[in-house]
Amino acid sequence: MSSSQPLDLRLPTPGCYSDHERAGINADAVFDGMTEHLFFTLGRLAPSASLHDLYMALSYAVRDRLMTRYLASQEAIRERPQKTVAYLSAEFLIGPQLNNNLLNLGIQKEAEEALKRFGIESLAHILEVEEEPGLGNGGLGRLAACYMESLASLQVPATGYGIRYEFGIFNQLIRDGWQVEVTDKWLKGGWPWELPQPDEACFVGFGGRTQNYMDDKGKYRSRWIPSEHAIGIPHDVPVLGYRVNTCNRLRLWRADATESFDFYAFNIGDYYGAVEEKVASETLSKVLYPNDGTDEGRRLRLKQQHFFVSCSLQDMFRSLKKRGICIEEFPNHWTVQLNDTHPAIAVAEMMRLLIDDYHLDWEKAWEITNKSVAYTNHTLLPEALEKWDLDLFKSLLPRHLELIYEINKRFLQQVRLRYPGNDLILRKLSIIDEDNGKAVRMAHLATIGAHHVNGVAALHSDLIKRQLLPEFANLWPDKFTNVTNGVTPRRWVALANPELSELLDNEIGPGWITNMELLNQLEKKETDQNFLDQFGRTKLTSKKKLAGYIHRQTGVLVDPSSMFDVQVKRIHQYKRQHLNALQVITQYLRIKNGQAQGMAPRTVIFGGKAAPGYFMAKLIIRFINGIAEMVNADPDMDGKLRVVFLPDYNVKLGEQVYPATDLSEQISTAGKEASGTGNMKFAMNGALTIGTLDGANIEIRERVGAENFFLFGNTEKEIMALRNNNYDPKPFIKALPELSEAIRLVELGHFSNGDGELFRPILNNITGEDPFFVMADFADYLRAQDNVSHAWQDRSEWNRMSLLNTARSGFFSSDRSIREYCKAIWNVESLPVEITCDVNSIVPQ
Repeated sequence: MSSSQPLDLRLPTPGCYSDHERAGINADAVFDGMTEHLFFTLGRLAPSASLHDLYMALSYAVRDRLMTRYLASQEAIRERPQKTVAYLSAEFLIGPQLNNNLLNLGIQKEAEEALKRFGIESLAHILEVEEEPGLGNGGLGRLAACYMESLASLQVPATGYGIRYEFGIFNQLIRDGWQVEVTDKWLKGGWPWELPQPDEACFVGFGGRTQNYMDDKGKYRSRWIPSEHAIGIPHDVPVLGYRVNTCNRLRLWRADATESFDFYAFNIGDYYGAVEEKVASETLSKVLYPNDGTDEGRRLRLKQQHFFVSCSLQDMFRSLKKRGICIEEFPNHWTVQLNDTHPAIAVAEMMRLLIDDYHLDWEKAWEITNKSVAYTNHTLLPEALEKWDLDLFKSLLPRHLELIYEINKRFLQQVRLRYPGNDLILRKLSIIDEDNGKAVRMAHLATIGAHHVNGVAALHSDLIKRQLLPEFANLWPDKFTNVTNGVTPRRWVALANPELSELLDNEIGPGWITNMELLNQLEKKETDQNFLDQFGRTKLTSKKKLAGYIHRQTGVLVDPSSMFDVQVKRIHQYKRQHLNALQVITQYLRIKNGQAQGMAPRTVIFGGKAAPGYFMAKLIIRFINGIAEMVNADPDMDGKLRVVFLPDYNVKLGEQVYPATDLSEQISTAGKEASGTGNMKFAMNGALTIGTLDGANIEIRERVGAENFFLFGNTEKEIMALRNNNYDPKPFIKALPELSEAIRLVELGHFSNGDGELFRPILNNITGEDPFFVMADFADYLRAQDNVSHAWQDRSEWNRMSLLNTARSGFFSSDRSIREYCKAIWNVESLPVEITCDVNSIVPQ
């Protein structure tokens, strides 16, 4: 068939849409697919196949079944052109893929039956083998993954663009209580979910100089002459929607050299020089978030960002050219969403491509860019709002800096007309920061270039307008909006919590998986003791599973009937794991002092990684492990208190933790957490929250009911007032003897083998400046924890509160978030994909 002809979906050609051997989804077809891949793809005979071989064979067989939908989705957008979402993100924390694809295809039972014919009694044995893709780190990347899954499930055409990192951020080991980082070689056993597309490679330049010239029409123009190049090789990962034909793609770019081997250098004995260009180029996609504590680290980060953004934009422009669509039509066919500031260079790169390569005039190029780009801000922390040193930026992207100067010049002229004579406003709004060493402010570039800027929770969006970018919000009030984050119920309930899912299916039907508002029907069961008991049993089953995992991984025995009190997230001072740790010490002292009456027996579980260069976060991990060592060795704590730190927390582990949690710790300093998504996953799975009025906690509390949420702490405005009035933590410490006693115990080295200096930096921090107001919130936190203990005594009432958290969590589905983006920001509609073939039950009903 000619490539110029549309694909006839009705042709029963082998390897096409109607290929029964590759598209069938009953157990026989899955078994046959596995057998074929064992033999022809992996070169194995079934009797000698390892668990990893069987995982790979099943994954390839499942991928075969995705291809029908994947290719049909690509063809649909070619035949019926409409706007497609381009989601640009430095991270996609997609998690293990096999079980997710089995769920979305509806063939988990069929896969399990096929595995039994190979002597594998449980699908879980195969799922355990799968490596976690090292393509993300925290909430930013997990949100991107949830959004990609929801886009497909809602049948919205989309492509996620990012980097195919060879190594993830790191695997975390705990040795002598300290975090130790080891290389995350997640690709070492092969990854069956990607489709390399070397014929669609893109060239990306760096460094060099710009040159001015007159074109053949007599127009003054500039061209960029880079001094070095890299090639971006796309690797496509199919992203299947839930029980629909739509299968979008995640396109990840791998860096390669333009010339991999220099024969001349090799022949004269310069063996390193022979491959120097290859090594330098491939470094671009080597590791997620290189340490930016050095000049070279910062240089590599900026190169990474430009690399994947340039490849992605070139890819979008090429897609229009292939379909014969003129470049001026770009905003009608692509909407470009920047997931935080990492891809903000897209504004300048799109202008460069349109002006230098497509020879559009400035006004038309800016109109296209502004109509196409939208920006999501994810943080209020100044250090997380990227700024690039002007000299570094100029050395790597000289043409982009020229364009940024021009964007800034034209923008500031608008500001002068609005605020004549106000130089202070000009300095605040300028893309170029002139106050602290000249730098390019990427959040400013994104805000100026985008048609919409959104925060990710109601409070966060309000703070963007009031504190982070108030002058921009005054200038363009209609540009700023809010889309509260969401999480996919497919992975975080249906996959992670099969016991709860079965209970929900039996009670309200399976429709809740794609319409979470149906969970509201559970509210009528809040007084049904039989149902509450069933609901409680699903939680206990999950806790028993997690208790087994904890024992296998850490050697600590925990009681599943105790309250599982959990804080799992990236380790950072503003997330205040040290506040929780101090509270644990207080509970420990109460038990030691014979004051344990009314305390709930607890297993306090921590998990999360600290950035390798973040000393205080790594010391907090050591602090938690020091407390755990002392508590767990003390016979007085038996049946009352256990403390566990789960190493190497990731998506795979999260699927065990969220369903097993009774109490969710969301205790960040008010005004610091943009939204959070872990808080939503906990609530969906029936955990009660203890938290501050921060991020999406506010909306969770509003939805589930204030009576089903343990609130504590100063509000954002109260925190601001404390800061403005020269906050001093010492009076707060003096007013609470229990807190003074806990601090004194740390000072004596009780949790550090007698070393009173080990945790001195933490103590100096919280008793001195206390930048995250740990001491100011401690007394109220302890009060709320006492309320938690009291509530735990009535397990029937606790189960009722837990049920209402699940029943009222539907708003926090990522499906709702994506619908809001589609309507308010992207102006995108769904594109259902039809497959006209006769494959056996191709889409389960």
